[in-house]
Amino acid sequence: MPGVPREDAYLPPMRVGVVAIGRNEGERLVRCLTSLQGRAEAIVYVDSGSTDKSIAHAKSLGAIVVELDTSIPFTAARARNAGFARLAELHPNVTYVQFVDGDCELQQGWLETAAAYLDENADVAVVAGRRRERFPDATVLNRLADMEWDTPIGEATEVGGDILIRREVFEAIDGYDAGMIAGEDPELCLRVRHARHRVMRIDAEMTLHDADMHALQQWWKRVVRAGHAYAEGAHMHPGYRLRELRSIVWWGGAVPTVAVGAAPITLGASLAMGAAGYGLLWSRIYRYRRDRDDPTKHAALYATATTVGKIAEMRGVLQYAWNTFVRRQKSELIEYKGVSGGPSR
Repeated sequence: MPGVPREDAYLPPMRVGVVAIGRNEGERLVRCLTSLQGRAEAIVYVDSGSTDKSIAHAKSLGAIVVELDTSIPFTAARARNAGFARLAELHPNVTYVQFVDGDCELQQGWLETAAAYLDENADVAVVAGRRRERFPDATVLNRLADMEWDTPIGEATEVGGDILIRREVFEAIDGYDAGMIAGEDPELCLRVRHARHRVMRIDAEMTLHDADMHALQQWWKRVVRAGHAYAEGAHMHPGYRLRELRSIVWWGGAVPTVAVGAAPITLGASLAMGAAGYGLLWSRIYRYRRDRDDPTKHAALYATATTVGKIAEMRGVLQYAWNTFVRRQKSELIEYKGVSGGPSR
């Protein structure tokens, strides 16, 4: 096969290869791939049926392009696995693999910092850094995304899709679960930890993300997808995600159902009790964010979105349950973005 090294050929060590994935990311993808040029020894871009100029952009920027079969449902996990397979085929001795989403730009110095960290910590298999929003003040929804990325530094149970991982560990755990439409990153981290490796988030700038959210419907779909991921993760691994799932079922299902259903009997008292419960939940989340030094308005925004988001997450849980146990089929991809015609404002 052209481009594939012979088994007897000398292969100089390759330190870092990059796998970028995308679907109709437009200018976001251009920024992503441009940020990778000159920083990695090999760049593979995996396209999931884009109808814009993503493939042409990727080829013009020197990336090795993998186009997924459109007859098979798309998932980010499937795309990452395909990208890794192509990278490993061309460079079987690559040491570390950086996965990056096509709506993200890699920050200057990240690959060097992350690779050096893995060099110095043999028990760490996955390392991530700080992801930030490119336009955090463009909309309150972008601000919410930026706050979501602000997770504690140190050993982590899970990190997102932008990671640097040891190639041999990725192969040993069989990569991502290609069937998951969301939540594949935490699930991968779970299996990495079960294999007795550590996952770390270090204090270093990693990527700039462009959420590009301008409508509440986009945010709602994104939170529904999160609920779906919690349900699928809990179903796949008994005992996993139970705390999150219980919170969703209680606040997104039981409390509103009882409050509304019992209202005629309690003459509205159940509605008042439900509202009081949500008020306590809001206060607890607000205090948590304020303790992390968030400005008052940001803490209030986060608390409001998290409280209201329980309803959306519950919809995702129900969607997973309906498709899995009733329809007996996989859920379709839940997308919240459209085609990017240019930078967000």
